[in-house]
Amino acid sequence: MPSLTDSQEFDLESFNQGDYYAALKAKEQSENITSVLYPNDKTPAGRELRLKQQYFFISASLHDIIHNYRRTIVGDNEFAQFHDHVAIQLNDTHPTIAIPEMMRLLMDEYTLGWGQAWDITTKVFAYTNHTVLPEALEKWGIDIISRLLPRHMEIIYEINRRHLEQVFKKWPGDVARQRELSIFEEGSVKQVRMAWLAIVGSHSVNGVAALHTEILKKTVRDMCHFIARS
Repeated sequence: MPSLTDSQEFDLESFNQGDYYAALKAKEQSENITSVLYPNDKTPAGRELRLKQQYFFISASLHDIIHNYRRTIVGDNEFAQFHDHVAIQLNDTHPTIAIPEMMRLLMDEYTLGWGQAWDITTKVFAYTNHTVLPEALEKWGIDIISRLLPRHMEIIYEINRRHLEQVFKKWPGDVARQRELSIFEEGSVKQVRMAWLAIVGSHSVNGVAALHTEILKKTVRDMCHFIARS
């Protein structure tokens, strides 16, 4: 999300026409992202603001991480050592959009191919799960992600397509298993299961304590096939 310029912060044309609210609308909308964290997500406006906040802080963090890394590492294949210098721990599902954002940055801004970008991403990210209760695992409707982050939605679809290819190889013909392990949850509203995306995009997954990790293994035992990558 680009920063606002001075002209964007104050719309002089709207002000001169007497529409004083519109003159400051862009500035107020940008400030809403950081003014109140974790708004109530029971309303569409609250959910939209929460997703914007998650993406804003995640994207800023990843830009900063990559910038600092590239200041010290140079060469034709500058990201080859990235995972040796960078480790990102996803603390529960809220920062999971960082996985498609990292893929977007590596592919779209640094022109890496999918294979190299995915290898780097899965070596960098690890995920800490805080609960196995289905109602507490974060999900986002594909409509809101597609509207606010269309490129990320494309990347999530491709991650899931490749993921399900591996599921099919391990359990051929098991449609129920494929449905269970898909990043997308089908229903009246199709949703992205952020915990599944975090597991598929990370090289390791753990609970908040040793006991919780064991519960996690038993509860999502089928997904454990995709956890250990090294």
